[in-house]
Amino acid sequence: MSGTLVLDCEGLSKLVRRTPELTEWLAAAEAEDVRVVTSSVTLVEARDPRTNQARFDYAVSRVNIIAPTEAIARHASRLLAAAGLHGHEYALDATVAATAMASPSPVTVLTSDPEDLLMLCSSGVRVIKI
Repeated sequence: MSGTLVLDCEGLSKLVRRTPELTEWLAAAEAEDVRVVTSSVTLVEARDPRTNQARFDYAVSRVNIIAPTEAIARHASRLLAAAGLHGHEYALDATVAATAMASPSPVTVLTSDPEDLLMLCSSGVRVIKI
């Protein structure tokens, strides 16, 4: 493997909706042997009840699901404290950031919210708005 591509809620949602942008990212990741991951909590955040379950399940099957271990949760908590943030509106972003930072480099995060993730991720994580 040569690196990691991390999908946040919007990245996973776009994968489910089969947007051309995400399809291109996945094809490039596959061609470069880059591991595509998302946090298991992102599955909950990204689940739209208007989307067919089979379609959602198929999209999810195309990525590696990373469960937030205690170490990831503690790291996410420290990231929030260091950024002066707290509460549920930042908790999932912090979990995505900690998941990204625990992944093999180089790491790229695809997100609709680059401002928050840039505050939370180390400089070694590339954050791209999608």
